[in-house]
Amino acid sequence: MGVGRGLLLVLAILAVCCLPALFALIFCADEILDRVACGWAEWREERRERRTIARLDRAIEADALTRDIDLTAFDRHDRRSLQQIAADLRRLGGHRLAAAHRSVVWHSAVIDAYDDRLRDACRALGIAEHLAELDGVDREIERVRVEGLLHAAGLTLPAARPGHHQRHR
Repeated sequence: MGVGRGLLLVLAILAVCCLPALFALIFCADEILDRVACGWAEWREERRERRTIARLDRAIEADALTRDIDLTAFDRHDRRSLQQIAADLRRLGGHRLAAAHRSVVWHSAVIDAYDDRLRDACRALGIAEHLAELDGVDREIERVRVEGLLHAAGLTLPAARPGHHQRHR
């Protein structure tokens, strides 16, 4: 009889200790079920997206498209990062806009350096440009076109007018 009462006492103490956890489980059951359901839905959505991407890759033969691209060019240590190119473009763009008080030689050197960085940015983002082949007004128009494409790609640059900057949407 002593063992039965001892076991009953242990069970009663265990029930009193677990009572707060049981109340918390009862009161938070809807939130727990909601988290489980959301996790399940996210997992299904990710799985569906992975299957869709795999289907699209098979449909357009993505491996065949990238087979001829030399990816080692992207791993070169001397290759400048897009952040560095963007910083150079902003700096040179500011110099280009403030070039009214400088010599013609300095102004043309800044323009050439700016166009060189525009070509680097276009190469990094895969944008077609024709700055090297053009000169004069045609080059100015191409520069504005390239700046617009780079802006659309997310690279904010100084605009052609002083005090007017492109805004990223």
